[in-house]
Amino acid sequence: MDYMIRATAGNNQIRAFAVTAREMAETARQFHNTSPVATAALGRLLTGGVMMGWMMKGEKDLLTLQIKGDGPLGGITVTADSAGHVKGYVNNPQVLIHANARGKLDVAGAVGRGMLQVIKDLGMKEPYVGSCELQTGEIAEDLTYYFAVSEQVPSSVGLGVLMEKDNTVRQAGGFMIQLMPFTPDEVIDRLEKKLASVDSVTAMLDRGMTPEQILEELLGEFGLEMNEKLPVSYRCDCSRERISQALISIGKKDLQEMIDDGKPIQVNCHFCNKNYEFTVDELRELLKKAAR
Repeated sequence: MDYMIRATAGNNQIRAFAVTAREMAETARQFHNTSPVATAALGRLLTGGVMMGWMMKGEKDLLTLQIKGDGPLGGITVTADSAGHVKGYVNNPQVLIHANARGKLDVAGAVGRGMLQVIKDLGMKEPYVGSCELQTGEIAEDLTYYFAVSEQVPSSVGLGVLMEKDNTVRQAGGFMIQLMPFTPDEVIDRLEKKLASVDSVTAMLDRGMTPEQILEELLGEFGLEMNEKLPVSYRCDCSRERISQALISIGKKDLQEMIDDGKPIQVNCHFCNKNYEFTVDELRELLKKAAR
């Protein structure tokens, strides 16, 4: 069962999250039939997204992460709420590219150069939008950079997805460590040294380490306190009702054109690949609602 841990350390000067996300990444792979490199890219952003989602306070708050790169993947979109649910998709799920120089899945090569955008819908009139240039396309470093430049929060993000030989997900998970303002320099120096010396996320997960043990490894010497545990899952909340509302919102002119075509239409959900069919009669009903 995938879950996430929230913790503090260093007299509340450090806040941290760690998550195990194998089932989440595997569910995404099954929904989208992604290639290994696309699974790794989407799995990393889902993992980052679910932790960032938990940072939001409100029950109805929504976070969207969008990566738009010039690589063959095209782009990645992930949406998370504050309760551990996340969903996402990649523009080109079948991308196949050679391994990188280290023999690993070349996520950076698949993503390419471009932008990361973070949209937080906190129930205000306008959502908060922050963006930054992609630094490496490896996603963890890009999120680290985003926190530094857009939110002025020094952070360290580690994300990893490890694949089996049959291209299913073997391990997935990650951590986020953030420094509160006024953290003493000596704590920062010690933390930087510690982070430089630890294994990759996937290596830790593959040794069977839990989120608690990963945080213990990273922050044990800083007086770690585990605060909260939350189950996490890939969940798409699409429904016929929501798709109907979306069709109504496209306007009377476009609906009328669909009706004039005289054929049923199919609407596909990007997040779970489910298809919804609407007959011409059903479209006429939606047109009546749109006209109200």
